[in-house]
Amino acid sequence: MTKPSTEAEYLASFTPPSVAVARGLRRRSLLKGAGALGLGALSVPLLSACGGSSASSGASSSGGGDSVKGTTVTVGSNASDAVPKKAFADVYAAFTKSSGVKTKVNTVDHNTFQEQITNYLQGGPDDVFTWFAGYRMRFFASQGLVGDISDVWTDAGANFSDSFKKASTGDDGKQYFVPLYNYPWALMYRKSVWQERGYEAPKTLDELKTLGAQMKKDGLDPIAFADKDGWPAMGTFDILNMRTNGYDFHVSLMAGKESWEDAKVKSVFDTWKGLLPLHQQGSLGRTWQEAALALQQKKAGMYLLGTFASQQFTKPEDLADLDFVAFPEVDSAHGQDSIDAPIDGFMMSSKPKNEAGAKALLAYLASAPAEDIYLKSDVGNVGANKNVDTTGYNAVQKKSAEIIGGTANIAQFLDRDTRPDFASTVMIPALQEFIKNPNDIDGLTSSIEKQKKSIFV
Repeated sequence: MTKPSTEAEYLASFTPPSVAVARGLRRRSLLKGAGALGLGALSVPLLSACGGSSASSGASSSGGGDSVKGTTVTVGSNASDAVPKKAFADVYAAFTKSSGVKTKVNTVDHNTFQEQITNYLQGGPDDVFTWFAGYRMRFFASQGLVGDISDVWTDAGANFSDSFKKASTGDDGKQYFVPLYNYPWALMYRKSVWQERGYEAPKTLDELKTLGAQMKKDGLDPIAFADKDGWPAMGTFDILNMRTNGYDFHVSLMAGKESWEDAKVKSVFDTWKGLLPLHQQGSLGRTWQEAALALQQKKAGMYLLGTFASQQFTKPEDLADLDFVAFPEVDSAHGQDSIDAPIDGFMMSSKPKNEAGAKALLAYLASAPAEDIYLKSDVGNVGANKNVDTTGYNAVQKKSAEIIGGTANIAQFLDRDTRPDFASTVMIPALQEFIKNPNDIDGLTSSIEKQKKSIFV
């Protein structure tokens, strides 16, 4: 594996897209969390390509034109949940109708996709595949496992802000990613429950604890919580770390530049320990969808997750009742100036069988019409394209754009902001161990630091 890039380059890739979002509120509007990325060899890979196509590779244009009509582009997708799966199906159908290029989609369970992505890219990957902006994109680009799509950006670049372009650019200055949407992590709640009980949005950690205690008295789980899949707890660590120590410390810690035995890190875990009694019990046996169900059924008072959780609110009246607030202040030095708002999108394999068709699809995915189609079904995200039609945005989407645009620092999420091997082999088991036993913070942070040193060499 390659070593991390320099800290300056690392920081540059996470320029927050706040300018794009704020501008979007005037003209239109403008990131699952992601699972673990296993790097070990698997004896029976479940993630495999759909197969080749008849088109020749080596096209230098992002358009494709008549030469690709009738050919097939294969797509590796982690959109296994019903809502995004349908949304992408609608986009691919529109692409085929407009271009004459067919798509063959290989949809794999979201977590399996993440766990087997390295073997997948080293084997016979699909022409195009779903992935994430930030460090994980740059990691595979630096290994030569994904294709340069700078020519797609030549035409499509005007659709995006400079911050989105930076988030799509590798260490070599070339573009490897097409952003589709992003989404903020926040405390979600049902307006009717809060209005009925007289709850008010907490502005400080003490207010959050007081609110949680009252919710317990009222028979609610204060904070819905799930970590069966390993990644949701990362969001809790991220927000507590940024609220306690600031965005710059988060970036530096994820880059392996800080010690996990630092008192600053121990303070994060200590704060989290104090909040665990407010969390829904049995989290290690629960998926994020099941935790969302607790909020949907009014059994939980809040839920800290990305706003994509609104996918689970399938009834219009339930979705209209959903709202959210930024996580409260922990340290006044940092206030509420940072959030996770990951960017999701697409990349091209390093040697696609149908390069011209792949770039034609990526160019289409970079367009406002494609994002408009997608966002009609997946209503928990906001589009990355400057010209997305926001007139159909629901209240959650409008507020998502506002909170992203009004937040000074945007992080990509723990397992996207660091090395994939560190996220999967160290942080997932470490955070799950903390949830099981929050009383040995010194031992936990010591173990993380020792493992970090063996990876960040």
